[in-house]
Amino acid sequence: MGGLFLTRSHDREFCEKALAGARAQAIRTGIGTVSAHAFPGWSLLHFASGQSESAGLLVEGDDLVAVAGTLVFDGRIGPPALAAFLRETPLPQLDWSRIGGEFVALVRRGGRNFIFADYFAAFQLFHDEEQRLFSTSLLAAVQALPSVRFDAQGVYEHAFNVVPIGDDTVFAELKTLGPKYLIELAPDGAKRHPLTKPMPLAPVRQPVTERLAEHAERLRAAVAPHVASFGDRIQCPLSGGIDSRLLLAALRAAGATPSLYVYGPASTADVRIARAIGAAEGSEVAWIDKQAAGISPDAFPDQVKANFHRFDALPTYGNIFDNGGHAAAQVARHAGGALAASGGCGEVYRDFFLLPDRPLSARTLARSFFARFTPGDATAEFDGRAFLTRIADKVADALDLPDAAARMPRTQAEQAYPRVRCRALFGREISLEAQHGAYLMPFLDHRLVASALTLPMATKYAGKFEAQLLAAIDPVLARYPSAYGHNFAGPPSRRHRFNEWSSRIRPTWLRQRSYAIQRHLRPMRDEHGGLLSPEYMHRVIDPDFPAMRRYFAMDRITDSGMWRRIACLEYLAGQLGMRLRS
Repeated sequence: MGGLFLTRSHDREFCEKALAGARAQAIRTGIGTVSAHAFPGWSLLHFASGQSESAGLLVEGDDLVAVAGTLVFDGRIGPPALAAFLRETPLPQLDWSRIGGEFVALVRRGGRNFIFADYFAAFQLFHDEEQRLFSTSLLAAVQALPSVRFDAQGVYEHAFNVVPIGDDTVFAELKTLGPKYLIELAPDGAKRHPLTKPMPLAPVRQPVTERLAEHAERLRAAVAPHVASFGDRIQCPLSGGIDSRLLLAALRAAGATPSLYVYGPASTADVRIARAIGAAEGSEVAWIDKQAAGISPDAFPDQVKANFHRFDALPTYGNIFDNGGHAAAQVARHAGGALAASGGCGEVYRDFFLLPDRPLSARTLARSFFARFTPGDATAEFDGRAFLTRIADKVADALDLPDAAARMPRTQAEQAYPRVRCRALFGREISLEAQHGAYLMPFLDHRLVASALTLPMATKYAGKFEAQLLAAIDPVLARYPSAYGHNFAGPPSRRHRFNEWSSRIRPTWLRQRSYAIQRHLRPMRDEHGGLLSPEYMHRVIDPDFPAMRRYFAMDRITDSGMWRRIACLEYLAGQLGMRLRS
């Protein structure tokens, strides 16, 4: 939980200004208490969200461990985990079999200082090119620099694919700390130490009963430390899908009775099914329609500004343009010091990319999944081929391939889901949520992911294995209807299997053009909404998009989700003012 801000102290003026800016940004974000620490060459601020169980800071004499997010060590979280980690971890070596959670940790032990992220580097730690500052807040990092400029690749990835992947951000001067390095904070600057984080490269054949028992235990181990710490003080989503239901099953199997909630309009399948399950179980399911509450156009600018700071400028999907429902839902998830749990990354059990079960390249994956644009969306600044080439190169790097054209086994390609997609998309979500309370995303646990990567591809199709796992853990929950048109106590329906198969057989050239074809047929919308009419938006951004018109042909964009994400960048540019260079 909370956050970290770290800067070199050799330049006193820069250091003091950066620290003051980080403190001010924390106040605007709504983060709780702050503590300051110093060691040779560096100054540290640790921000706590105000919950005592996993406050994330332990000081023992001259040694300390400061954590943003949740560090799990030997099946424990909170102060016991921090104490054991500080005492038993001989940095720069890390024993990942003992470490879990999503976090950034700074450790000072025996006069040496190190900072590193979780296994997949999902929790974001921003740093400048010289590595003189590190920050879990994007806005705090930006404000510490004299100026910044947009990075075209990062801007296009944010607009087209929701978040930049790899270590990139929307700014040329800022990167995120990747999973391949641990940073030593020496008195004369930052030094990198390489990390090795292998994952399975081939499926494993084993009897179904043994496989189910293994995965049930992996999931139990991922949620058990959190249940032991929070008990029933857990907020768990429930929908018509399988991931949230499997999450609930795991929490119940670990002994928790979490509070349940569902988001969306009353007419949606998610709401209908979740409430029906709650009624059958005798459990209340809180129904929250984030878009229901009204807000006047005059009040909209203040709400957007509050959202902008609470969600660190760029939330996933760019949804700062709402009535405050997104922020209110986040507050509710952590009411009373509760742990918020998420079914995110559950597709690690399924065929997320829907690609044929044969060797393929990073280039094929990039063309098949990341080409979510039409030629008319962008200006002459954009080169679609170069855009996809850069993405393919980043995927190849994440998967330790020699280049983007090298062919890899299908199981290795599956690693792109946790190492690339989940790291970027859910990593941003985790980082923002953890500013305000404890967060659990068990399906991103690296040991669980490693087991899931041993599944033969055929067992992943149409969620076959995931349904079997749910039925093995909680057969009652598995028998309830789902949004797929079938329950999870038996095999997936023919229609479900056909829908996946029809995507899987499409050639790469057609997959690359699928989004553009859909846009040609009709305008597109997403479920994240927002008050995007001129009556509201013209009060918070210049309708001429003076910053983003360099990159986008705004009058030709007929995807409301893409338009909203670009508008979020435009608002960010307006807030930066003279700090933003062209």
